[in-house]
Amino acid sequence: MSWLLGRMAGFDLETTGPDPQTARIVTACIVQVGGGQPTQIANWLTDVDGQEIPEEAANIHGVTTKQAHAEGTDLRQAVEEILAGLTQVITSGVPIVAMNARYDLTLLDREAERYGLDPLPAPLVIDPFVIDKHVDKYRRGSRKLTALCEHYQVPIGDAHTADADAIAACRVAWRQGTLHPALAAMGLEQLHRAQAEWAAEQAASLQEYFRKKDPAAVVESAWPLIPRQRGDV
Repeated sequence: MSWLLGRMAGFDLETTGPDPQTARIVTACIVQVGGGQPTQIANWLTDVDGQEIPEEAANIHGVTTKQAHAEGTDLRQAVEEILAGLTQVITSGVPIVAMNARYDLTLLDREAERYGLDPLPAPLVIDPFVIDKHVDKYRRGSRKLTALCEHYQVPIGDAHTADADAIAACRVAWRQGTLHPALAAMGLEQLHRAQAEWAAEQAASLQEYFRKKDPAAVVESAWPLIPRQRGDV
């Protein structure tokens, strides 16, 4: 049976900044869809561990520091619950669909590391960003989720909210599979391995481009998450 006919778990974070090594979780969503079963959505709003949400981040996702501190749940508790929810997904054999998975899964892993929590088991991941860059390599323009929704004719709803983005990522992945039979024909493990190779190739190509101006430029190639640093404590 093609993965297109099975269950998917969309995962998305809205955060305090662009660096997954240091940003903190503001909101999160896990949405399970498809497979002939009802849609299940779990949402979180955190207190950001008492930290500030920069204005530029709040302008994107709409959550201010004041709102997060007043209404958000304890960030450690939220991280524990997100990890538990995704672990259940993974052990059930359901793939995680995450747009630019390297960012969201790395950020969640660093939050787990800060709180001394166990990392996720190895997931099977479908990343519409990596897939799009592979199947339509030379298309010009943005590869952000809103642009992919427009390109694949997928409704997104309230963009830059975790639940809308998580659902949209699943819809884009499904459209990619229906438009490209070679993707649909892959098993989930095969598709996961292929994306790891594609992501590494894409990173190498981008690094080569950047090095024309900066010979020291480095583009991360690890996917679906950047490994933890193994330094001496």
